Amino acid sequence: MEPLTVENVALSLGGREILRGVSFAAGRGEIVAILGLSGGGKTTVLRCIAGLEPLERGRISMGEGRPGMVFQHHSLFEHLTAIENVMLAPRHVARLSPSEAEKLATELLELLGVAHRRDAYPRTLSGGEAQRVAIARAMAMNPPLLLLDEPTASLDPARRSDLGQTLTRLAAAGSTIVLTTHDDEFALQFAQRVVILSEGTVVEEGLPSEVLKNSKHPATRLLLQRVHEGEA
Repeated sequence: MEPLTVENVALSLGGREILRGVSFAAGRGEIVAILGLSGGGKTTVLRCIAGLEPLERGRISMGEGRPGMVFQHHSLFEHLTAIENVMLAPRHVARLSPSEAEKLATELLELLGVAHRRDAYPRTLSGGEAQRVAIARAMAMNPPLLLLDEPTASLDPARRSDLGQTLTRLAAAGSTIVLTTHDDEFALQFAQRVVILSEGTVVEEGLPSEVLKNSKHPATRLLLQRVHEGEA
């Protein structure tokens, strides 16, 4: 069974139909990128998978455990340092001792290359550093599935590459990663599969090199045009 299977998921918000029967799957150790124009339902899909939105129709199944989610704007607790943010769930949910939680948090921050910023508060972190601390926090409960909403939005090209390499290492270690992005170049370089979402439905899916270089659906071509014009 796939670690994540989304089947015919539908959802309306405020009387507006946001998702109209979305279906796709993500395998163990796979990075799947969901692309689409703003307002097409990408973030809502992630929120449904994370259990933050109720489904009107459809089914979502995954392996044991709950997903970890990294929101677009990081959502780190401003009154806690980087390491305290990462230690929070292990201490209060997993009930690890302070020393065990600190050891785990330190290892995760080291893995993500931000251990030197362990005592920094979120307001003093760069966008890339905050993103990696948020990923470390999401990983602290060892979720089999990691969800990231627009993880490259606030990153310069060098930081986008660093993030992509980090996600590649996590996937190689067995994590399943589903992310939303407008960045077709990032998806082309680091994702194993892309899902194109338009007006709440999946219109195209497949290998990044095939979908993004030889798109068959008008919505995909419009998305790529808007992205390259800076309008997505």
